[in-house]
Amino acid sequence: MSLLTTVTILLMALTTYLTRVAGYLLLRNRTLGPRTRAVMDAAPGCVLITVIAPHFVTTHPADLLALAISLVAAMRFSLLPVVIISVAATAFLRHLL
Repeated sequence: MSLLTTVTILLMALTTYLTRVAGYLLLRNRTLGPRTRAVMDAAPGCVLITVIAPHFVTTHPADLLALAISLVAAMRFSLLPVVIISVAATAFLRHLL
């Protein structure tokens, strides 16, 4: 794994964590409505979507299959299992194809 890939993964993890924590820290003294709370819960997922969105236009079959698996998993599971399934599927399919 290249240094650029490692740095990208670490920055993605940091950004996801900061989007999750920052909103709650900034709004900790306020009473949040259910709609605001739902938006706060969806923010980390939106960050992850921006990372995988370029793969929607790829022509690499392993990435397209992994994307399809990720979409199916996202309809059934919460965020953490989806991330684990997606990473495992991508690694496995890239190894095979």
